[in-house]
Amino acid sequence: MQFGIFSVGDVTPDPTTGRAPSEAERIKAMVAIAERAEQAGLDVFATGEHHNPPFVPSSPTTMLGYVAARTERLILSTATTLITTNDPVKIAEDFAMLQHLADGRVDLMMGRGNTGPVYPWFGKDIRDGIALAIENYNLLHRLWREDVVDWQGEHRTPLQSFTATPRPLDGVPPFVWHGSIRSPEIAEQAAYYGDGFFANHIFWPKEHFQRLIALYRRRYEHYGHGAADQAIVGLGGQVFMRRNSQDAVREFRPYFDNAPVYGHGPSLEEFTAETPLTVGSPEQVVEKTLTFRDYFGDYQRQLFLIDHAGLPLKTVLEQIDILGEEVVPVLRKEFEALRPAHVPATAPTHASRVAAKQAAEQTGEEVVR
Repeated sequence: MQFGIFSVGDVTPDPTTGRAPSEAERIKAMVAIAERAEQAGLDVFATGEHHNPPFVPSSPTTMLGYVAARTERLILSTATTLITTNDPVKIAEDFAMLQHLADGRVDLMMGRGNTGPVYPWFGKDIRDGIALAIENYNLLHRLWREDVVDWQGEHRTPLQSFTATPRPLDGVPPFVWHGSIRSPEIAEQAAYYGDGFFANHIFWPKEHFQRLIALYRRRYEHYGHGAADQAIVGLGGQVFMRRNSQDAVREFRPYFDNAPVYGHGPSLEEFTAETPLTVGSPEQVVEKTLTFRDYFGDYQRQLFLIDHAGLPLKTVLEQIDILGEEVVPVLRKEFEALRPAHVPATAPTHASRVAAKQAAEQTGEEVVR
């Protein structure tokens, strides 16, 4: 199973000091967080994509390319790549380039985003959100798999005899996740292509995501990609830890109470009871995270949000160390012991997809999707 962290890249004042980092400080902090994730033995670092204050990661491939040069093993991903407002041609070329630079340590998560004004900023209409997601990904899927593409759709100019460059590394596109917090159409899309489905799973009760994941699993099997329990599922999570749970609650409370998303709303106690947020000891994080399998079945990737709401970098790096030393090793062991042999233990990697492609070519079967 893959474990990692994802960052939304918010620039938020620390409520205990009133100081906000500069954009440069926040960007460099995200790089430091990725580096520490690798040092701590985690598998994945993912960055969001935002084009509005108070967020800074407007160019994920730029950041991930820089991180690639400073790491050796870490899988580099996105917590959202805006399939609705980015040109599929640019996505195809940017991530293929990143593949080459990172020696294949790349995948990405498609999403529509949750900021309405971003659509007109890029010449799109939010009312076309689902249609854009479906059409743009269909084109992207072809651009990575066909050397020459002729294409015509509703939302961009046609392509005639177009070749996206560079071509995907080893002829194998990056693995794609489709992220959603509310849209069954996106779960259906992920299932149709045999891609991964990522449930954000940080702000809403589990019952909401149970429905989306169950739909994705059923449709994954319907389209012939494997049994429902073999579908590739990823989950988000949100934690804050100290050795003593009371210390964790005391330290995190001002950050929770003033957080841009849920601050000044439900109490910390209410939120931890109703959502996956865990504030406490490492043992409590292990205990609650293991329940995710009970709700959603065996899954392949777990990402944690740990660096938002103004938390200082020093504190975030401490959280990563605790994850690497005390939480993830236990979760790996426990999840693996429960996983049936026929269920994938991890999300596809570049190496596994290249091997599958070569095996398919030898047997004359369909190559990697």
